[in-house]
Amino acid sequence: MMTTQTEFNHFLDAPEGSRFEFKEAKQNFSFEEIVKYCVALANEGGGKIILGVTDKRPRKVVGSQAFAEPGRTEGGLYDRLHHRVPIEEYFYEGKRVLIFHVPTRPPGSAWSHNGVFWMRAGDSLVGMSDDQLRAIHAETGPDFSAEICNEATIGDLSPEAIQDFRNRWAKKKANQPRILNFSNEQTLIDAELMMNEGITYAALVLFGKSRSLGRLIGQVEVVFEYRSIEATGPAQDRVDNRMGFFLFQDDLWNRIDLRNDKQSYQDGLFRYEIPTFDEMVIREAVLNAVCHRDYRLGGSIFIRQYPKRLEVVSPGGFPAGVTPENILDQQNPRNRRLAEAFARCGLVERSGQGMNLIFERSIVQSKPLPDFKGTSEHEVRLTLHGTVGNPAFIRFLEKVGQERLQSFNTYDFLVLDHLQHGRSVPEPLKPALSRLVAVGIVETIGRGRGTRYILSRSIYKYIGEKGTYTRQKGLDRDTNKALLIKHIKENAGRGARLEELQQVLPSLSRHQIQTLLRELKKDRKIIVKGQTRAARWYPD
Repeated sequence: MMTTQTEFNHFLDAPEGSRFEFKEAKQNFSFEEIVKYCVALANEGGGKIILGVTDKRPRKVVGSQAFAEPGRTEGGLYDRLHHRVPIEEYFYEGKRVLIFHVPTRPPGSAWSHNGVFWMRAGDSLVGMSDDQLRAIHAETGPDFSAEICNEATIGDLSPEAIQDFRNRWAKKKANQPRILNFSNEQTLIDAELMMNEGITYAALVLFGKSRSLGRLIGQVEVVFEYRSIEATGPAQDRVDNRMGFFLFQDDLWNRIDLRNDKQSYQDGLFRYEIPTFDEMVIREAVLNAVCHRDYRLGGSIFIRQYPKRLEVVSPGGFPAGVTPENILDQQNPRNRRLAEAFARCGLVERSGQGMNLIFERSIVQSKPLPDFKGTSEHEVRLTLHGTVGNPAFIRFLEKVGQERLQSFNTYDFLVLDHLQHGRSVPEPLKPALSRLVAVGIVETIGRGRGTRYILSRSIYKYIGEKGTYTRQKGLDRDTNKALLIKHIKENAGRGARLEELQQVLPSLSRHQIQTLLRELKKDRKIIVKGQTRAARWYPD
């Protein structure tokens, strides 16, 4: 995000309460306070936190030294909030200002930190009241999974499925014997899956017996198909799972794993294998589909496995406020009661970062990124690709080390994925670059607007691809100068124009070439005649 001078002047004139928060922060500012203000602004519709500006109008720009490495600060915010808050360094009359661009929360969902849903109250931060939270949760309409199925009884639920849920819940709570000793009814009541009025639809989705679901809500079904070719026609294998999720989830994975080929790569004397379909990724994708599909629509969830890819198709488009472009930042569970049940038993994090995990593991295994091609307002179509693209990149990440990788967020991994494919890093991901440079995983080439980024030399050396590093880094400074001199000498009669010299070194910017020419002129190796566009360079 690049703020123009006109926009910044508008910020200075805006009332502080209208989605703006100004702090002088000349020397430093509390990271914990920044986290809370980000939560509060997101809950109020999004806005901007601006450090280095007085809060009373007429405001003065005083500059700020807080958060010297914005990329690291942005990464820290993501680790705390599981939401991305871009940070921009803006210079106003030579004074450094930090602008935190806080997105709005998705409809029906609020941000929190340390269990508190923060909001602003004058100059203070306070927690939202229960009434305010209920109003937010009601924005997207009632939660279908929390509604009561009047015809259902506890006899429609599988005791085995409830026991599995109870065991997982107790394990998540450090094997609390109190939970293990719950009756089935107490388990359902404490998990808010059964009310005084009766059984919720969430309980049927999780624990329903096959015959009961057919009678009460037939669309609670996950259909698995295996197809060895793309042609239409009957699948080679098909299973209709019309039963509670806890009755079929392990069998579904085992069925996928039956045809889960291993892809091998060599690293020195050792050969390693990577499964085409990663168990954690597949389970997360299925959980997302079960949790976020629209149960008001007919139709089943379909899991279609092919030799090298797997598709998950679920009824209903994305929840309100979620798109393929912001899916890593925005979460809005369509079936909140289901999401809470999955969180209780440790299958998902309540923050809803399953899609982030899917992206990260795809990158770490050098597989193509997941895609949502074919998604419409009627269905979400997620495709997971299983082909390992570049084993050298896997070795690269092994050199980085697991301990360091655990500190990375999804955007760090996305940056590495772009660099390993030789793609330029998109603007929204650039704040992550400074952190990766600081830890020695990424290197810079050039300065200013012409700066380029590549994976580090030390790691290319480790994986035995020093030539790849040289190709990525390009020619060194002396070699670039030698090529410029060679072209200028070959065209000594008529002189060489700047446009020609840009063709000699197409990977460098106009500004970078002009810098090399000034250095050569200073060393008395070339001279220039004429000015601006008419300028021509000659040997000295």
